[in-house]
Amino acid sequence: MKHKIAVIGGDARYLEMIRQLQTNKDIVLIGYDQLDQSYAGAKRTDLKNIDVTEFDAIILPVRGVGKEGELEAVFSEKDIKLPAEWFKQLKSGTLIFSGIAGSTLKEACQSAGVDLITLMDRDDVAIYNSIPTAEGVLIMAMENTDFTIHGSNVTVSGYGRVGKTVARMFKALGAHVTVAARTTAERARINEMGYRSVDFAELPVAASSADLLINTVPAHVIDKGVICELPAHSIILDIASKPGGTDFEYASQRGIKAILAKSLPGVVAPRTSGKILADVIKEVLEEKKKGANI
Repeated sequence: MKHKIAVIGGDARYLEMIRQLQTNKDIVLIGYDQLDQSYAGAKRTDLKNIDVTEFDAIILPVRGVGKEGELEAVFSEKDIKLPAEWFKQLKSGTLIFSGIAGSTLKEACQSAGVDLITLMDRDDVAIYNSIPTAEGVLIMAMENTDFTIHGSNVTVSGYGRVGKTVARMFKALGAHVTVAARTTAERARINEMGYRSVDFAELPVAASSADLLINTVPAHVIDKGVICELPAHSIILDIASKPGGTDFEYASQRGIKAILAKSLPGVVAPRTSGKILADVIKEVLEEKKKGANI
């Protein structure tokens, strides 16, 4: 028996996700009226024309929904909104997939008694996505510098799922990599991997010799104390979730180029990113089918 899924809105990475899911899923697309009629063989319709009680899963855009229920649909000229009342029409057991979820979406799902799966909070998605993210950072670094990565001094703020991949990739290209981490265990692993490790309290010292400063921490860690130590030619690439962890105003005052990179996996490799999302969604649906705890 096929799962019946509604994909409501989304961006370029959702095209590959839909193609991957359609093999053994019954897919309905909402917010895709600008696509060719024959795309993926999936049915395209409007929100008002569906019976929401039929669906086993609803896939929302990576960014979730806004405060008024609005959502991103880059393949439609129509505005789409999902008010809290809409969620209450869903049948019990429906899964809601979203990349991230703000308070509006969380409260709507909780009130409706349906399960919310925030894909970008999952370790598997984050680890897989760290690869196109790191490649995107590398592209940005090469586009915005007048020196080679090989032999340059790269400081990475944070040694989480993305920080690990970024540090490894830049080291593989011959950069001298320093990584700031909070715990002694993380710093021990950083040293074992052949990087230089520092505590966040030492980040200003590490920044003083950095050609590139890459922030992966979604907290205000690249502050005035760090930025004032950066050489004039340094570039900050902030890949933490919006609004990032950099004092962009102070960086501008100092003449330091600071870039907030948004949704790199979807920009750099939408096809790969779409497959990652599809694989995880299929796995979650199969786990539910088997009665596993998701």
